Amino acid sequence: MRGPLSESKAARWGVLALVAVIMVSACFFTDIMAPLKPMLESELGWRSDDYGLFTSAYGWLNIFFFMLIFSGIILDRKGIRFTGTLSALIMMTGAGIKCWAISSTFPESARIFGVKSQVIFAALGFAIFGVGTEANFITFSKIIVKWFKGKELALAMGLQVCMVRIGIILSMVIPIPMVKAFGSISAPLVFCFILICAGFLLYLVYIAADLRLEKERGAGTGADPSVTSTDPSVTSTDPSVTSADPNEKFQLADIGFILKSRDFWIIAMLCLLFYSGVFPFLKYSVDLMINKFNVRPDLAGNIPGFMPVGTLLLTPLFGHLYDRRGRGAGMIVLGAALLMSIHVIFALTFVRAWIVAVFLMLVMGVSISLVPSALWPTVARLIPEKRLGTAFSLIFYMQNTGISATSFIIGKLLVKYCITGTNARGGSTYDYTLPMTVFAAIGALAVIASLILKAEERKKLSAGKL
Repeated sequence: MRGPLSESKAARWGVLALVAVIMVSACFFTDIMAPLKPMLESELGWRSDDYGLFTSAYGWLNIFFFMLIFSGIILDRKGIRFTGTLSALIMMTGAGIKCWAISSTFPESARIFGVKSQVIFAALGFAIFGVGTEANFITFSKIIVKWFKGKELALAMGLQVCMVRIGIILSMVIPIPMVKAFGSISAPLVFCFILICAGFLLYLVYIAADLRLEKERGAGTGADPSVTSTDPSVTSTDPSVTSADPNEKFQLADIGFILKSRDFWIIAMLCLLFYSGVFPFLKYSVDLMINKFNVRPDLAGNIPGFMPVGTLLLTPLFGHLYDRRGRGAGMIVLGAALLMSIHVIFALTFVRAWIVAVFLMLVMGVSISLVPSALWPTVARLIPEKRLGTAFSLIFYMQNTGISATSFIIGKLLVKYCITGTNARGGSTYDYTLPMTVFAAIGALAVIASLILKAEERKKLSAGKL
């Protein structure tokens, strides 16, 4: 490749393509059990609270053992290559344990703390997988900042969100056909595990490109340039996020600087609320389609699968708009308002037509295009690059807390208040009015947080600080 790698558009987008595979497969594996929830109940004897416990496990180690925060600190201190490799290995380990648990047969009497052993082992694997996946996400976010800052940053981050959406589409559409084709509920998990391994091999190719970039930037030997801030234009009116000396390495005290930032807390709370209204909903969305809209189980995953389709085009478009305008609070308010409205309509008892569900999922795609397109570039603009990994990890920590708590609570509510009978497959049937009301309330709180962010943006614009 001719010319400096840092100035090569082909190199930048090639890097994005390399890391895309493991990111897509990670998102695929994260939500792959959502269409299988009815099968888990009818074939493996799980209950909705078992499923809720399992889905909440994704954040256990990240939340209760602060692994996500440690991941951000490791990223800022040890760099992209080390953290990315370590997190991918952890992710593969957790995915392997989860595959083993779902594919194995456990005696009905085998229980740990009163919970089916299979659920516990699957949850443990999912928790380990969650550590690796979240560490990968913050690493890939920093990779994008490293290669695209000052160029097409918001567009690249928009495409990063598209990768997540592609993974969601695969997780909703592929599992049921694969189970039918191979006659095993574990078949889609094994397939996705292979994709994760392939993505790891491609990540090793990225490492070679990163090493060449380091040499071009004259970073010396051993130090990862992603550990320090190399962009002198990074400034902020918030003293807690001011630019540092490019040669200054990340210190643990920098966490305090981040936590003193008012902007950081507004963004973090918005992330917690918005994503708590999206990802836990997706884990129950297929079951919602079956129970409320009477969609056949083999087709029910296709309706939530419509949600990410529009985002494939809209997220890069919104990211491009942010690159040009630089102000995104209005986009975030609109996205949060759409999310709340969608959950309110799903909660209405008289809404029963499946075509309405398709429409709502498409609108949700618009919502989750608007918010991330403006939210994540805002973080990169406010936080110095040497503190960026820790900032992302703190935000993702709060986000994981909300997602895990919401997933667990919805499972408990379904079992305690929402069972209406038994279906022909031997599983329970549910009334989803109460869970959707909870999601609507979370959406309303996200709207409030987005309005606070918009007020802050307006105040800074009036003061000439943006």
